[in-house]
Amino acid sequence: MAKRRSSRKPLLPEEEGPTRLRIIGGVWRGRTIEYSGDLRTRPMKNRVREAVYNLVGIEAKGSHAIDLFAGTGALGLEALSRGALRATFIERHIPTAKLIRANIEALGAEPNTTEVLTQSAFIWARRHEPLDPHVPWLVLCSPPFSFYLERRDEMLAMIERLWEEAPQNSVFVLEADENYDFTGLPETEWDVRTYHPAVIGVARKRNGV
Repeated sequence: MAKRRSSRKPLLPEEEGPTRLRIIGGVWRGRTIEYSGDLRTRPMKNRVREAVYNLVGIEAKGSHAIDLFAGTGALGLEALSRGALRATFIERHIPTAKLIRANIEALGAEPNTTEVLTQSAFIWARRHEPLDPHVPWLVLCSPPFSFYLERRDEMLAMIERLWEEAPQNSVFVLEADENYDFTGLPETEWDVRTYHPAVIGVARKRNGV
């Protein structure tokens, strides 16, 4: 089940230029991270990322953030800034993964709290090493929007598999565009909000659901 809400209130303006992304909150609030400007990466806009963390920021603390299509790594880094215990970044594009590692180092993340994997998120979801079952996940999924159509079956299989594996109290955040129908996702209640042209869906795993 999906509840769609429209958020048309004014949002913060974007920074000028393609290479500036900033951490919105937490211990690294205001710090900037590098972005190559590669259009294939399509980082989530700062204003949308702020809206996302207004919804799930408290739940980031103590979680294991899993940034599935990491790109710049901004989503996972935001989670670390807000108290996530660990962040796993999955990015198959080698130069982009290298930039994530550089951003992690520049921010001064604590040793052993991050892992950057240069591989497909679809493959990782099927073959990943066991994760601590006592630490809830914060799954951050912001893929190329075309994947929801062109790789629809793979996307659904990945989300369903991770939902089944996720510990209780895990939170899933998906970014899509306004054409996507969240009702096809696993049987749970998705809180769907529109931040034109992006649409964000949030689901929380509670009591075995």
